[in-house]
Amino acid sequence: MLSNKRIQELELVMEFEKVEECFKEVSSWIENVGSIRLKETINLDDSLEMLLQAQKQFKEFDLVASEYCKRGQEALKKMNQWEDFSFVDVHSYRVKLQTYEDQLEEFCTQLDETRHRVCETVRLYEFFDKVRQAFCCTEDGIKS
Repeated sequence: MLSNKRIQELELVMEFEKVEECFKEVSSWIENVGSIRLKETINLDDSLEMLLQAQKQFKEFDLVASEYCKRGQEALKKMNQWEDFSFVDVHSYRVKLQTYEDQLEEFCTQLDETRHRVCETVRLYEFFDKVRQAFCCTEDGIKS
């Protein structure tokens, strides 16, 4: 029985090492690319034209970022089996796993919030642009 537990523990450790490589890649991308790009998106331009360009660039980034989020979440699902084991020796792996999970969750939440903010800002600017055009047309009609 003890031997079986040890084998299971070793299998989990080997699985963790495979998954950890994925996490390291995702984590590195989040730190070196993803978080930086999200911070750049905080200051959106003041004109509708520039905002639409920023939205297009964000959508391209969002596709890549969403793929990294998906890969990280899939790796986390693989490690859900760890919940069934109470080995003392795997505690350090659980701590690492929790760190990766927290980082991934925070980034994915920020990505969702930024996606929503960009979309809403574009919609608002489009609305104001229509109001401005209608006001200009009305003003021109009054002058005629």
